[in-house]
Amino acid sequence: MKVPFLNLKRNYQVIQKEIDKSIEKVVKSGNYILGNEVENFESAYAKFCNVNFCVGVANGLEALQIALTALGIGKGDEVIVPSHTFIATWLAVSHVGAIPVPIEPDLNTYNIDPKFIERKINKKTKAIIMVHLYGQPADIDSIMSIAKKKNLYVIEDAAQSQGASYKNEMIGSHGDIVAWSFYPGKNLGAFGDAGALTTKSKKLYEKIKILRNYGSKEKYVNNLIGFNSRIDPIQAAILSVKLKFLKKTNILRRNIAKKYIDAIEPLCILPSEDKLSEHAWHLFVIRHEKRDKLKDKLDIYGISTLIHYPIPPHLQQAYSFLNLRKGSLPIAEKICSEVISLPLDPYMNNNEIDYVIDKTNQVLKKIGK
Repeated sequence: MKVPFLNLKRNYQVIQKEIDKSIEKVVKSGNYILGNEVENFESAYAKFCNVNFCVGVANGLEALQIALTALGIGKGDEVIVPSHTFIATWLAVSHVGAIPVPIEPDLNTYNIDPKFIERKINKKTKAIIMVHLYGQPADIDSIMSIAKKKNLYVIEDAAQSQGASYKNEMIGSHGDIVAWSFYPGKNLGAFGDAGALTTKSKKLYEKIKILRNYGSKEKYVNNLIGFNSRIDPIQAAILSVKLKFLKKTNILRRNIAKKYIDAIEPLCILPSEDKLSEHAWHLFVIRHEKRDKLKDKLDIYGISTLIHYPIPPHLQQAYSFLNLRKGSLPIAEKICSEVISLPLDPYMNNNEIDYVIDKTNQVLKKIGK
């Protein structure tokens, strides 16, 4: 049996008629930049997140970059970031001319550990970016408390947490600005690149709308040095359809994750869920000291796995100028050497789920702890 990591074609086929109809409507409209479909999605997603405002942008990286720009963060500033995250979190900081200051993660949640943050704050620090990694919300209360005490902005990188919640409140409005990615593999995924920003602030909302559109509120009148970062109306129409099914698919993800947790032998480190949060289960990530061997064996059995992420940002050549050598962030380095993500497709059938469990257990018993 072959079990793909995520079968996007199958996910499309479940709602194919509605998706095709939404695409056809845009194509026939003759309106291919912004317009009603974008506004409709922005309104629907803001409502879903229980937040005042949403602005669609081109992708998740630019969502973060626009968020930083809207908050006035730039050259010479420092921004607190997780040491364990997808590199886009760091790249956005670099693109505005600021310096990323990495903070080690909690080994249980893999999210930024608040107890390490304050010691890295100085006069140059302007913001904290917290990432809700793998779909697990970060320790929001602790981070917001530090930010308030130190008069810092908070940006949430929610690229992997569509539909997650914290203390029964949807992710999307805790920080000053929340950045989203709708890359195809996300819980709410487009058919290409797409992103968004959500906020409670009308002032930030208006600024973000201008920034995404060349810094222009009125055509050919440029108020700010902006971006060309507008969500495509076809992607917005697709996302509007898929948003209707997000709660259902997240429940399916949760059910699969529960089956994995209940049935996979404790010969690896299984993911945990913070009691204050509802995990979106974007990824099901386990850890094992012999991760590469585990991956190779599962590949032989036709089970597709991925590693999120094999190299921490501070060890990437792009960030060699920070002089953070191997061993400088040992928790992130340990996680990156041990993590492996098992298939977690909302429309996996029971045979596929059972097969992943059976073969994972079989391999774990062979290779040992």
